[in-house]
This record gives sequence, C-alpha cells and structure tokens, in this order.
Amino acid sequence: MQSKRVIWGAVIGNGLTTYDFTVYSFSAVIIGKLFFPSDSTFSSLLLSLLTFGAGFAMRPVGALIIGNLADSKGRKAGLTVSIALMTLSTGIIAFVPPYSSMGALSTLLIILARLTQGFAAGGEIGVSSTVLMELAPRDRRCYLVSWHAASQAAAALLGALIGAGTTMLTPAALHQWGWRIPFMVGMLIGPVGWYIRRHMAEAPMKGRGRSSLKTMLARHRVALCFGILSMSAPTACIYLMVYYMPTYLVRSLHMPHTISLLSACLSSALLFAGTPLLAKVADRQRLRKPTQYVTLISSIVLVYPVFLLLTYGVGEMLSLLIIGAYTALALCNNAATRVMLMEAFPLHHRATGMATIYSIGTVIFGSFCPFIVTWLIGVTGNPMAPAWYLLAALCVSLFALLLFPDAVEDY
Repeated sequence: MQSKRVIWGAVIGNGLTTYDFTVYSFSAVIIGKLFFPSDSTFSSLLLSLLTFGAGFAMRPVGALIIGNLADSKGRKAGLTVSIALMTLSTGIIAFVPPYSSMGALSTLLIILARLTQGFAAGGEIGVSSTVLMELAPRDRRCYLVSWHAASQAAAALLGALIGAGTTMLTPAALHQWGWRIPFMVGMLIGPVGWYIRRHMAEAPMKGRGRSSLKTMLARHRVALCFGILSMSAPTACIYLMVYYMPTYLVRSLHMPHTISLLSACLSSALLFAGTPLLAKVADRQRLRKPTQYVTLISSIVLVYPVFLLLTYGVGEMLSLLIIGAYTALALCNNAATRVMLMEAFPLHHRATGMATIYSIGTVIFGSFCPFIVTWLIGVTGNPMAPAWYLLAALCVSLFALLLFPDAVEDY
C-alpha cells in the first residue's frame, strides 16, 4: 500500500509539471495577445514563446537546490516542495488579469509564474524518477520508471483534450476566460498530489554517502556532460512533436485548430500506451543501450521524410497518423534512457545528478526550441525548419550514447 502511495505521489506531481507546461504551449497564441500586446501578432507569439522558454532558465537552479534537498533530507522533502511551488505558479497564471487591466504588472506576474514553474520542474522530474527507480528490482527498473514518462504523456493528453474542448467556445469567450480553464484544472490537481506526498513514507536511504554538490560535480563530470547531451533528442522531440506541433500545423500548414490539437492527443495516447511496453523489452536486456540505438538511428533516418510528407500536404488524417507514429518511435524508449542516466550515479548523488542532467538538457535543447523553429520558419519561409532542428538533436544524442559511461556499482 505504501509503495503504491509513493508511486502515485511521484506520478501525479510529475504529471502536473508536464500538464502545466503543455497547456501554456497550447495557449501561447492567446497569452501572447493578452499579456504581450504588439502591433504584430507574430511578435506577440514570439514574446509568449520566449516567456515559455524563460521558465526553463530556472530549471538548473531548481535541480541543484531541490535535488540536493532530496539527496540530503530525503526524497519526500524534495517532492513536497516541488509540487507546492508548481501549484502556486499555476494558480497565478489561471487568475492574473490581462495587460489591458493591469498593464506591465500582469506581464511581470506571468513571467514570475513561469520562472517559478521552471524552478519547481527542475527538481521535480529528477527526484520523482529517482524515487520510482529505487522502488524497483533491477529487472523491472525500466518498467517502473516508464510510468514517469507515461504520466507525462497522460498529462499532455489531458491538456490537449481540455484545450481541444475550449475550442468549442466562441472566439470571444475563449479569449476572455476560456483559455484559463486548463490552468484552473491544473491548480486543482496540485493539492491532491501534495496531500499524497505529505503522507507517504520516506524512501529508504540506507548506505548512502554524504551528499555534496561540489563532490558530485567533481566526480561525475563525464556522466553529467554526456548525460546532458543525451537529452537533446528526447527534449527536442517532445517539444517539437507534441507541444509545438499544434502551433506549427495552424500557422505553417494552415490546418484547423481542432485538428492540430488532435495531433497532440494522438501522440500523447501512443506514448502513454507504448512507453511501458518498450520498457519491458529494455528490462529483458542486461545493457541499457541496445534499444536506444535502434530508436535513435530509425528516428534519424525518418525525420526528413516525415516532415516532407507533412509539408507536401497528405491530408489531415494521414498527417495525424504520421505525427503520432513518429513521436512514438522517437520517444517510447525514454525509460531506458532515464534508467541508464540514473545508474551512472551513486545513491547519494542520484537525485541531484538526474535533475541536473534533465534540467540543463531541456534548457539547451528544449527551452527555446519553439522560439528558434518559429524564427527559422519566419526568416527562411521554409516549413521544413523543424526537421533540421530535430535531426541535429538526434545526432547529438547518438554521439552522447556512444560515449556515455557504464553504471556505478552501488545500485
């Protein structure tokens, strides 16, 4: 019973983190108009996406502070702090008045909320992944950690479904209050996760050494550096193929808004179903890298044909299937990647190490990914720009996988 509570506590909080980032990206166009007014709608969108990326700037700070808290005071302490901050920042976005009512103060509050979300997310994802791995025997680690990635997919699916539901409102109602509904739902999820985490037992930490940021950075530089590089492919793929895709389909390929959100729904549903299945395959292997090689090389080969088909105009339904299938191929092996990263660190540095890798990786390869791709499309006029960005990220991850160190001895 207590193990299930720990799992639910990790999964719900992590899901809320992903959900909040998802609904912001889906609402980027409206938020840009309401809080970043400009003579150009394109400029407003860029400012909104820039604020989306700014939230990632706080992730490394959150990773070091919350991750070290979890390594020194226990996993429960880190998990509780992260979800409380995430709930608070979501509430700010849900209720802050628009620029027309409060002027620059409303813009500053949106930016502050995004920075707080980034700080919380920086510690959340590394700590919750660590909790799930440490609960599992070695031959089921990938499977149990896969529910961390699956919860992110489920949260993205929920955000996309609620976002699609709001499109049924009139344009005036959507701009006035409808866009706030997804954030209100997220704010209600937070207290549930916080309550579960407050009442769950502390994860066992027997045999751990002393946690020290200085020691972790000094002794595990290789794992940190190549771990950060390995995050390029999954980070770029999730932010391009799931979060940014609705905006891309509407602005660049001129598809209906509802169809664009359905692409995120389908991709998220396939990730939710496929990630645990592939994790079971990875658990049957003694090494963590083989399935990663297969999915990375396949993704590299197919990325250009996928975007070529989308820009060629193969129809709405076939476009949805292509996006969903490619996203599943590129991301369903996420659990093996995360377990490999965590096994490279000893127990007393694991939460900080994983949180640092994940947060810095997302800052470099994901934070301004939508902004960069939007800018590239605007400058070049070529809708194939996302394929260039994603291809580069996939190649970086393949290079990092080749050189990533083996696991440490104390599991």
